[in-house]
Amino acid sequence: MKMASAAAAPLLLLLALAATAGAVTFNAINAVPDSAGGQRFDRDYGGVDYAKQALSEASSFIWTTFNEPNPEDRKDYDSVTLTVVDNLQPGAVAVTSGNAIQLRAQSVADTNGDAAVVKEGVNGVLYHEATHVWQWDGQGNANGGLIEGIADYVRLKAGLPAGNWGQPGEGKQWDEGYDVTAYFLDYCESLKPGFVAEMNRKLKDGYSDDYFVQILGKTADQLWNDYKAKYSQG
Repeated sequence: MKMASAAAAPLLLLLALAATAGAVTFNAINAVPDSAGGQRFDRDYGGVDYAKQALSEASSFIWTTFNEPNPEDRKDYDSVTLTVVDNLQPGAVAVTSGNAIQLRAQSVADTNGDAAVVKEGVNGVLYHEATHVWQWDGQGNANGGLIEGIADYVRLKAGLPAGNWGQPGEGKQWDEGYDVTAYFLDYCESLKPGFVAEMNRKLKDGYSDDYFVQILGKTADQLWNDYKAKYSQG
């Protein structure tokens, strides 16, 4: 009976997360359906219905990664909205403000590959941006590189790294952000499973570089040096 209970526990957690995801409304709007990117979003990605499903699945994955099965542990949003637009600043693939995500249609149009490649690329962006919706940011005071690194860490753990990412061990400093910091956080997670979830919890109330010491007993710079040494020896 104990073995059966243990096996059922992950399923129960997934069911609980699915139930709470149902309490959040996921919206998607293609505001530029006649543009090349808007047309490809509908044709190759799957359109707004698929996007709503992806946002729901991404949110459940993020809550699991952050160990937030209970809604009271999370940001108090009852909806998340994706809008496909053509008016983001040049070079920006997507931006998130609060619970609103904007995806640049031209980035979809410019994707090299078939529908499967488009789906993987857009889903990777959505997992990153949905993390910004749900993650804590030290009440606006967190290290920006850490915030972007956590978002790409979620993308990494979801199996959706971008094709232009570097390799683990690359980078000049731990808080470069994005893929460089994502791989570093994955190393920290290997030292103490649940590290990223604990860091996110601490970011609910503020930010300090000392959080690394509190969780892992070393400064971020010391951990970065250990991380770099690991890959230089490889």
